[in-house]
Amino acid sequence: MIVRSIADLKAQGRYAEKPGVWTSSRYLLRDDEVGFTMTQTTVAAGQRQLMEYKNHIEANLIIEGEGVVIDVATGAEHELGPGVMYTLDKHDRHELHARTDMRIVCVFTPALVGTETHDDDGSYPIL
Repeated sequence: MIVRSIADLKAQGRYAEKPGVWTSSRYLLRDDEVGFTMTQTTVAAGQRQLMEYKNHIEANLIIEGEGVVIDVATGAEHELGPGVMYTLDKHDRHELHARTDMRIVCVFTPALVGTETHDDDGSYPIL
């Protein structure tokens, strides 16, 4: 059984942040050998992030806050709030706009190592 707190994540180097922009609490990573990654991400109000996970599928569940996710290919806009889930099942290029501070639980497959950073097109590489 794996049980972790935010304090554990910080002590283990599984927590990253860009103050005033985002935080990433990485609860499950590839070395946990469960086949997926689970994070809790916060995005600060007013932030806009353009991303496209070419190497991963990502599912997101909004826990707190409000915003919109835009499918770049179609222009479709989807309102986000507590209890809303969106999944990038086709490696969709998307833009996230946070109207308020948002807290999101994110699941990635294949699992992340934990040191990935977004490249120029908003993807994570396979490490």
